[in-house]
Amino acid sequence: MRSMLSQTEENYLKAVYKISESDPGPVSTNAIAKIMHTSAASVTDMIKRLSEKNYVDYKKYYGVELTQMGKNSATLLIRKHRLWETFLVNQLKFSWEEVHDIAEQLEHIQSDQLIERLDEYLNYPKFDPHGDPIPSTDGKFTIRNQTALSDMQIGDQGQVIGVKIHDTPFLQHLNKIGIKINTAVEIIAKQEYDQSTTVIINQNDQVLLSEKVATKILLKKI
Repeated sequence: MRSMLSQTEENYLKAVYKISESDPGPVSTNAIAKIMHTSAASVTDMIKRLSEKNYVDYKKYYGVELTQMGKNSATLLIRKHRLWETFLVNQLKFSWEEVHDIAEQLEHIQSDQLIERLDEYLNYPKFDPHGDPIPSTDGKFTIRNQTALSDMQIGDQGQVIGVKIHDTPFLQHLNKIGIKINTAVEIIAKQEYDQSTTVIINQNDQVLLSEKVATKILLKKI
């Protein structure tokens, strides 16, 4: 039976889910503490509580894994977050660097009916304003081929379909140089020394991207 979760408990489930996405397997309490900005001791207390509610499996010195119920709850939270981000950008005209923190608050609304009506109102979007897949009602993600800009070769062309991080400074930097979702990109030079990449965006402006930036921009090859 599914127990009611507090906002903090939901945030912990989402943190475990996000960490395991990039590093499959048991998640350490230290990794959770880093993403939650708290102590390992506080994480252990919370994980024990979630284990008692059957949302996680926890073994001391081994790590934490989400149960199926935990995965379902984390996926639902991600679904709500990304739908709200889409609503904020598409309907309320927020920019993509402004919506993450607002969606962090809205994702905890418990009304299933509201979320389904929101999904319908938005015409069932598959991806949010950052290019991340929005889980369907049954928790399925739409997968598509994507390549980091840093992995593209000279002469390759692509279209921006996502970014790896949603940090406000990073997105503001992309705004400043004219890169956003659907921007056309052509690779014209790569520097061996520092792995920086020179691109032409929208067949017009030439921009030099550091390796740090290029690794975080995701393209669909065209």
